[in-house]
Amino acid sequence: MKINLIPLGTRFEYEGEIYTKTGPMTAASEKGGQRMIPRYAVLRPVGEIPPAPSPAPGRPVDADKVRAAFDTYHAVALRLADDFSRPELEAARQKFLATLGD
Repeated sequence: MKINLIPLGTRFEYEGEIYTKTGPMTAASEKGGQRMIPRYAVLRPVGEIPPAPSPAPGRPVDADKVRAAFDTYHAVALRLADDFSRPELEAARQKFLATLGD
């Protein structure tokens, strides 16, 4: 198993020593001290692996509200932009709106 697949707080064996994962790539040894665990290292879990935390629920996005907020922003940006920048701003606006879909 690789370090990025192990949840924080999980115990594992690496190079004959038992560690507890304390960060994305760090672990604390049972003998004391911290160590960086390389991504390529193959680790052996000790005991049960706790389930990964469920992702935070996303908030639904109202596309009409996003469009309205962006149009307000875009109007200000157009007022502040010089004549040479406006075509580029409009192209960026069209690209943004295209990502929202219809």
